[in-house]
Amino acid sequence: MLSGATLVGRFSSFKSDQLRQERYTVGKVSRLAGDTWIINARIQYGENDYTVPVPVTVLWAGDTPVITLTDVGLPGRGKFTARVLFYRGQYAGTWSNDKGSGGEMFGKIER
Repeated sequence: MLSGATLVGRFSSFKSDQLRQERYTVGKVSRLAGDTWIINARIQYGENDYTVPVPVTVLWAGDTPVITLTDVGLPGRGKFTARVLFYRGQYAGTWSNDKGSGGEMFGKIER
């Protein structure tokens, strides 16, 4: 579902009332073992723009995949925790980092 897709949406932060734009351009998605996958993604939000391999666990809620990260370190970015679900061309979830930030995220999946 995600290989070659772009997630285009918005995210909130508990530190601000504003919704900000985000964009995740997904390259290759590879299964490592079991429920663990690597998503190679270009991540763009605010003034940030970087490409990084993101190790995730994919769990299922019925027919809905949920990507989970728990305190996953991203090179030069710190540790992130997220729960993001995907359904009918849309995504929605929550995020937090080790710097005390967190919020919600949502948007559409573009091909």
